[in-house]
Order: sequence, then structure tokens, then C-alpha cells
Amino acid sequence: MADDSSGDYDVVILGGGSGGYACALRAQQLGLNVVVVEKGKLGGTCLHNGCIPTKALLHSAEVADHIREGGAVGVKASLEGIDMSAVNSYKDGVVGRLYKGLQGLFSAAKIEIVEGEGKLVAKDTVEVDGRKLTGKNVVLATGSYPRTLPGLEIGGRVMTSDQALLMDDVPGSAIVIGGSVIGVEFASVWKSFGVDVTIVEALPRLVPGEDEVLSKQLERAFRKRKINFKTGTKFESVDQSDSGVSVTLEGGNTLEADILLVAVGRGPRSANLGIEDQGVTVDKGWIPTDERLRTNVEGIWAVGDLVPGLQLAHRGFAHGIFVAEEIAGLSPMPVIDSGIPRVTYCNPEVASVGLTEAQARDKYDDVDVYEYNLGGNGRSQILKTAGLVKLIREKDGPIVGVHMIGERMGEQVGEASLTVNWEAFPDDVAQFVHAHPTQNESLGEASLALAGKPLHAHA
Repeated sequence: MADDSSGDYDVVILGGGSGGYACALRAQQLGLNVVVVEKGKLGGTCLHNGCIPTKALLHSAEVADHIREGGAVGVKASLEGIDMSAVNSYKDGVVGRLYKGLQGLFSAAKIEIVEGEGKLVAKDTVEVDGRKLTGKNVVLATGSYPRTLPGLEIGGRVMTSDQALLMDDVPGSAIVIGGSVIGVEFASVWKSFGVDVTIVEALPRLVPGEDEVLSKQLERAFRKRKINFKTGTKFESVDQSDSGVSVTLEGGNTLEADILLVAVGRGPRSANLGIEDQGVTVDKGWIPTDERLRTNVEGIWAVGDLVPGLQLAHRGFAHGIFVAEEIAGLSPMPVIDSGIPRVTYCNPEVASVGLTEAQARDKYDDVDVYEYNLGGNGRSQILKTAGLVKLIREKDGPIVGVHMIGERMGEQVGEASLTVNWEAFPDDVAQFVHAHPTQNESLGEASLALAGKPLHAHA
């Protein structure tokens, strides 16, 4: 295609995932002239092969569990089986409706989308199929990809989450390499679908990025669900045949299953984009920024999974809004990772925001910690879920960490996020009336206890 210079934009965004599309929508609201370059579908990993489709699968899994357990609450029901074509139709329908809605937002805002693979060819220019898009600001928002391990080829019965989301049948057994968010979520889904699952995690515990008490509670729950796991165990090699996979672990032990899911995290998608050629610092694929998300090259910004730190869609979304407002001169508050809520949507759900106990003890001279057991919460008893809420405060200071595990606890992380980010004291939260009977009461009860006035628990 012949060179076609399209004039200057205020913002050229490379990537239309959570960070890129949020930046575009907010920039347009602020009167900036914006163009987005996207080689796939608007919405990126989260919408099409990440957060949304996996949570749809998890809901199907939840329904399957409720049917199995109906007898415990007096409902006679039996599970006839899992129809993966129908599950996928439901999942794809959710994704499709959200995608259509996002396209509608861009159409209404008259934001230009250029389809194709973009490359940074100058500090202020992205080229797509011979067309050069020049902007006063360039925002790098190309996201991430599923990592694998050295010598572990993806293909056939060895897959990442991308391929696992497209499966049209339910395997009899599965091995999951990686016990962090993606690994435990898929393990939870597959167990609910009747799959014999084993997780292999190299670190000493499941969800190792979370507070240790949540790891212990999750491991206890997984044992009860008969989800097998081996922690502190490294993968060595895999052989696959027409009938299954054989995984060798460090030390020589082997595991056999129908499929192997590689869920060892996601890497930054920064290669072959011309980023380093323009002098932008790249560290093992990551793009370091300052707290205002500026790279070392003036006018070039980075957001989302490219930036070292939490890899969460809502972090990218917040980054995108921040950069748009920063470019527009609004001087927004920086997005701090410790204030971003985290949810792992397995059964039971793990939700947290702020510092773990270990991090808090490293940072502060002294801390107070309180754990409220969901056994004392009426709604949790009704839902037949076990778990806890853990609050961590600086000694005589604000709450700096909230950590929760139990069914639907992800829905409680909003209040937890406000508590930590507004630097609330336990007395501040305790004075608010929490509706009864809700699981939300558990946050109120824990705050009452940490404030020295427990009602349904011991201080």
C-alpha cells in the first residue's frame, strides 16, 4: 500500500484492549483527537479470551455445583451432564453482546479505529500497512500473551488458556501447570464439570501472591472438593500421545491426564513493535514507567500489562483513563498497585486489596490483625460457604489490607477498596450500618472487632 500520511492526532493508541479503549473513550470526552490501532478485536484479551469468557465458564460451573448440592437444601435435582456446545454458546453470547456494546460506544464517539498490526516507526508515529499515524502523544497498550515454560511446546493436548476456552468437549482428566489465578480458576471450572484435576505449582502455596491465610483456606477448600495439587513442585517435561499426556516432575514423578493446561502467567506483548528502536527502555519485555505512566521518551506512554506490576484488566482500564486525563492537563491522582482490588473467581472466591500481613509488617513498625470467620455470618451459613475476612491495620492507624475468601466474596471487594484507598480507620467502617443478612456484614463485623467492640466475634 502506498504511503498515506493522515495528519496529526492528539493521541495515537497502539492496542484496543482495556487500557487502550479506556484511554480512547476518555480522551475523546476531553476533546482530544484520537485514533486506535488494533490488529484483533476491540476489547482485547479481557473481553475475548480472558476475564469475561472465563467468568462465564465459572458461572456455568457454579450452576452445575448447585444442582449437585440441591439435596442439601431440600431441592431434588440431578445433573445429567455438561453440554459444552451449549456452554460455549452461552459464553460467546455474553462476549458478543459486550463487544457489540463497546463497538457502539466507539461509533457514537466517532473514534477512528485502524485495523492492522501497528509499528512504532518514529517517536510520534505508528505505521499500519503503510499508513502513518502521527500524534503528539503515543500510548502503548499492546497487552500480554500467555507464557509457557522453556522446552514446553503448545499444541495438541498441551494448551494455554486461549485454547482451553475453545474446547468443545469435557476432558476426563487434566493437569494444570501453575497455581495462580488462571490455574486455580480453570481447575475450579473443570472440577465442577466432573474432570479429575491436578495442579502443579513451583512455589510453596496456591495463589502465592495473596496473603498466606487465603492460600491455606483455598488449599483446604480444594482438598474438600477433591482438587489435587502439588505445591513446591517443578515441572520438568511432558510427552503427549493420541490418548493423553504424561508429565514428568522434578524428582522423576510422573502424572498422566487427557490434557495439560499451561497457566504460568502472562508476558508483555512488546516484541517486534519498533518500541526499542525509538529509544524506549524495555526490560525483559516490560516497559518501565514513572508513576505518571511516562516512558523514558517524551510523548510516549505505556499502560496496562506492558507496565510491570499487577496484570489486571481494571488496572489497564484505570491506566488508560489516567493517561488521557494527564495528556489533557487534568493532573489526575496516580494509579497505585497496592490500592487495586484483586479477585480470583474460583470456588471459593478469593478477593483482596492492599498489603498482605507480611508486606504490612515489613512496612510498618507494628500492625493489628483480625480474622473474622464466615461461620458467624448468617448469609454465609445460608449459602453453605466457609471462609474468612482478614483486616490488617497499621498500629493505631488506618486499615491497610483486606483479604477475603468465600463464595461471592469478590462482590465485597468494592467496600474493601474504598476502605483501603480512603485510609479508613476500623471505627470509620464500624459506624456504617451493613444490611442484614448479607455477606457484606462480615466486613462490618471485622471492623467492629478491630475497633475493639466485637458483637458476634471475640476480639
